[in-house]
Amino acid sequence: QVLLVESGGGLVQPGRSLRLSCAASGFTSDYYAIAWFRQVPGKQRERISCISGNDGQTYYASSVKGRFTISRDKAKNTFYLQMNNLQPDDEGVYYCEAEEHTEAVFRLCTLGLANHWGQGTQVTVSA
Repeated sequence: QVLLVESGGGLVQPGRSLRLSCAASGFTSDYYAIAWFRQVPGKQRERISCISGNDGQTYYASSVKGRFTISRDKAKNTFYLQMNNLQPDDEGVYYCEAEEHTEAVFRLCTLGLANHWGQGTQVTVSA
């Protein structure tokens, strides 16, 4: 059973940074992908960034490219989302989601299909 536990959200002023963490466990192979999604009330769930568990290839939404960085610490099985220059539009509940499948990168990073997700962590950007 894949388990994902997010942490690191909070209140931050515009222009500042936060780092979200996703502690993952239960994968049985390297054929998985991890993605960060953002959910805002009244808006469609948005895929922010994605990383392949196999080769570490990364993907970003255009709205965050150049400001956010997804990374992994394989030894700790932990994934991070470094968010710099945060803006009010970045507010929302951030979910760490995973797909374990031989086509995980395509299914999660391209199609946004996940079969595991964490409890979410709130990010608030306000002066």
